[in-house]
Order: sequence, then C-alpha cells, then structure tokens
Amino acid sequence: MKTRKLGQLEVSEMGSGCMSISANYGPPADRSQGIKLIRTAYEKGVTFFDTAEVYGPYTNEDLVGEALAPFRNKVAIATKFGFNLEGSGGLNSRPEHIKKVVEGSLKRLKTDRIDLYYQHRVDAQVPIEDVAGAIKDLIKAGKVLHFGLSEASARTIRRAHAVQMVTAIQTEYSLMERDPERNGVLQACAELGIGFVPWGPVGMGYLTGKMDAGTALDPKTDLRAGFDRFSPENMAANRPIVEAVQRFADRKNATIAQISLAWLLTQKPWIVPIPGTRNIDHLDENLGATKVHLTPPDLREIDAALSKITVHGGRMNEEQMKVVDQTV
Repeated sequence: MKTRKLGQLEVSEMGSGCMSISANYGPPADRSQGIKLIRTAYEKGVTFFDTAEVYGPYTNEDLVGEALAPFRNKVAIATKFGFNLEGSGGLNSRPEHIKKVVEGSLKRLKTDRIDLYYQHRVDAQVPIEDVAGAIKDLIKAGKVLHFGLSEASARTIRRAHAVQMVTAIQTEYSLMERDPERNGVLQACAELGIGFVPWGPVGMGYLTGKMDAGTALDPKTDLRAGFDRFSPENMAANRPIVEAVQRFADRKNATIAQISLAWLLTQKPWIVPIPGTRNIDHLDENLGATKVHLTPPDLREIDAALSKITVHGGRMNEEQMKVVDQTV
C-alpha cells in the first residue's frame, strides 16, 4: 500500500471508514466481526481509520480503540466532535465543550492523542476562529496532532486555517456527488496544502451496483432510508450511472466500486478515500482499487459518459443538509 499526505500527516492511500460497522447503515455488526475487520485492514496496509463520537453514539470509537490498541503507534486515528450528545443532539462546538468531549474520545480510543480531530459539522453559533483556537490549545497540550473540518465551505476553511493549520477536509465526494469540484472546496485545499478525505466514496453503497429499487432500507437503523437519493424511484432512476460505470469496469477487469475509488485516487495526489465495510470480501475489493490504473483518456471517457446522465435525488435529507456549511 502506498502512502499519501494529508497536509503533514502521512497515511495509507486508502483509509477505512469505520462508522458502518457500528451504526447508520443497518444494525450494528457483531463486535468480534468489527474488530477482525479493522485488524485485517491494518494487516493489508491500511494505516488510517476514521470514526466519530456520534457513531453509536460512542460505540464505534470504543470498537476502534480496542481493535487498534495492539498497533496504536503504527496507525493514524481520525475522530470528530461537534454534537451535543448529552443534550439536544444538535450542534455544539463551543471551546469548553470541545475540551470536555476530547477526554471521552481519548478514553474510548484507548490513546493519549488523536491524530486528526475533525469538527463534524460547522456550528453557525460559534465563530470558526474560536473552534480553531480550541484545537490549537489541544495541539499545544499534545492531545490532538492535526485539525480537520467536515462539510465546511471554502470560506470557513480559509478562516479556520488562518488561526490553526487545517490538515484535512472531509466531505462527501464520488462519481455521483461532485459538489467539491464546483463549490471551491477542492480549490481551497489545493491552494492551502490541505488534504481531502471523501466520505461516501462509493455513493454510500450505491456505486457497488448491488442496490436497486427493490433494496429495503430499515428506517430505524439505516440513515439512507430517509435520503432522497435512496428512495425506490431515485434508485431506479440512477441505474444509468451504475450501467455506465459497469461498462467501463468490465473493460478494466474491475468492479464498479473499484473504478469509483480508483477515479477518486486519480483526481488529486492528496485525496484519501475512506470506504467503509464490515465485510472482509468488500474490504479486499475496496483495497483492490489501488491496483486499478486509470489513464487521462480513461478519465475523459468516464467524465464524458457521466456528464450526459442526471443524478436524481439530493445527497442527504433536508434536516441533514441544514447543518452542511454552504456559505460562500
């Protein structure tokens, strides 16, 4: 496995998104299965693992902490703060709250420092400069090594970076979701030397080719059940995307998911996707994307094919999009 740099943080070129083992994409996996998956990813060269206090809540950090404890010093752990989990469940990025909740994350992760600490969602009630200042204090104290932002606008990224260097931005980005190319976020990362971590790199599972109008998502355990893009109508309407990528994948002797991940890796040398799975076969498939070579003509062909196809449905529901920072 090759490595890439997110700012000054060096990690494997493919990371592991751990959320879906514990929450949000169906009922939690068996704990021993989750630990085995994470340790197998490490054995196969993955050194970058992504979690958050809100996944579970808390249970995913706890799982990641136990799974990575035997080789803690050989991996980078990213986690996130910013929700008011003891109260309303809304956002809370007040400096005193950040300094309190970091202790819980450190304890659950069984570690004395967090390699990359993201603000999970931008809190409109707290100036981003105050958030960056709080992280600066935690970096001075040695509890955090690098600062990240999730779902932040280019303007917010620049303001935060002026106070404390931002190492990575995490935002949904895939063949189906190209907003970061249009809204200035990738451009800001390029200008400031910030890495980019796409979540949902295989379209939240849709770009595996295994989901269609008949796929049942449980609204009690699967967030996607409430997302526009995952309504039966839109899953049916978006099949041309899957078919276009499938045709290309067949020629490359790869899967749709592998083409989707290889495409992201080819966009910029500072992009590190974090596909998530609880299944070892899917892990192997995802990591196989690092062996898929896409040439400039390949990329032009993929773009040309997809430019003719409309993506149906917004990427999250209205409630979720309210906390995505879209200031310009």
